[in-house]
Amino acid sequence: MSKKFLLALLIFITIFSISANAQTLNDALRIGYPGLGSNARALGMGNAYIGLSDDASSSFFNPAGLGLLRRMEFSGGLDFSSFDNQTTLFNSTTSDNNNSARLNRLSFALPIPTVRGSLVLGISYQNVKDFNQVVKFDAFNPNNSWIQAFTAQNNNLPYDLYLSNGVYDTSGNYIGDFTNINGRLQQSGDILYEGGLHNWTFSGAVEVQKNLFLGLNVNINTGSFESNNDYYEEDIKNVYTGELIAGEPTTNDFQKFHINRRTIWDISGWDAKFGMLYQLNNFARFGLAVQFPKFVNIKEEFLVSAESQFANKTYEVNPDDFSDKVEYQIITPFTFEGGFAVNYAGLIFSAQASMTDYSQLQFDKPVGIQSIDLENRNKDIKDLLDVVINYNLGLEYIIPRTGFRLRGGYFVQPSAYKNDNSEFDKKYLTAGLGLLANETLAIDFGFVHGWWKDFGENYGTGLSTTHQSIKLNKYVLTTTFRF
Repeated sequence: MSKKFLLALLIFITIFSISANAQTLNDALRIGYPGLGSNARALGMGNAYIGLSDDASSSFFNPAGLGLLRRMEFSGGLDFSSFDNQTTLFNSTTSDNNNSARLNRLSFALPIPTVRGSLVLGISYQNVKDFNQVVKFDAFNPNNSWIQAFTAQNNNLPYDLYLSNGVYDTSGNYIGDFTNINGRLQQSGDILYEGGLHNWTFSGAVEVQKNLFLGLNVNINTGSFESNNDYYEEDIKNVYTGELIAGEPTTNDFQKFHINRRTIWDISGWDAKFGMLYQLNNFARFGLAVQFPKFVNIKEEFLVSAESQFANKTYEVNPDDFSDKVEYQIITPFTFEGGFAVNYAGLIFSAQASMTDYSQLQFDKPVGIQSIDLENRNKDIKDLLDVVINYNLGLEYIIPRTGFRLRGGYFVQPSAYKNDNSEFDKKYLTAGLGLLANETLAIDFGFVHGWWKDFGENYGTGLSTTHQSIKLNKYVLTTTFRF
């Protein structure tokens, strides 16, 4: 059984308890997973750029590559992303998409005159990660409901909405909550994720001996994330036409339940990366990089609103009773990267691999959260996540006497969950085209198509499961000036 099903059970016990928004492994992985970068040339070559880095975007891939620059360089770019999700719930399939366009990079690199070797400094703004996603579903569930699941937890929300009531023994002692709803409802939902992670990067590289370069960057992280989750249960077959709660005429003819959950992040933090690059004449380059842990601070606001609709009455909860503000830190693991690039008669082949132990992800510094809750999440991380090796392959062909360059690539980002099969791995095919004019102006276009599977649990495990087939298309345009 996939470890993701165990995670779903943990989420059911924690985050959907409503009264206290608990942090999950997916929150940590949202920060820990790598982004797609912001360089059209690199993306067109499958982001296999550790050993090739020779422009201002080196600060993202391998800061040692800055040392190859001999002229001042200014570059910037735009990107457009389209995220498509085909979601199946109880054999009913719904499709939706989420598009975004943005400035993804501004970079400046300045070579400093030296007696020998090189010294290059750089500063960049980069949109390093896009959080935009969408999930939409709509199907009839004959067996169970959200209302049942949370009534069984004695959660206050169904009680406040007159969807459940308390049960007492003959002595007047409270036993628990009970609801007459037992499934047979239309379930639908619309989940929208938006936001991104941005870096202000300060970097430098030096040629310590002929053809051997060392580099370092320091990144100041900023960003935002918002999850907006609407969930509905409707009695489309008129199953519950009587009083849902005996003796309460306002609960006659139940029609619809709706809950909206919003999670809003304000993101800040920092990290650093060290790189090394060796150039073997004009034939090959070899690169190594170490991404040090990111220390990312999250200020989180969790907002809940909900209502139940009956024939002659609508009940709403007090949002203040179910909303919260907390703070915490996410610490990502080390990532170790290595790659090479070989140039033969204008054909460049590049390859790289990176290793990350996601079981070293960590929550820390809770504010407004009990320390034991984050400790339990850290135990879950060690139990459910594993070491991942990403690999990237890329090609570039320089068309003689034209200045045009053709590119292609492929890379894989495996799932971090133990025992997940390959359908949950993110797989990407890339292509690109570049034009270098007079060694001064470069215009590059990159495209990536990604695909993978995922699933989500609306509540419980295996009770209302969305099976998702995801496709991502991203287009990047980069312009570079060298002075």
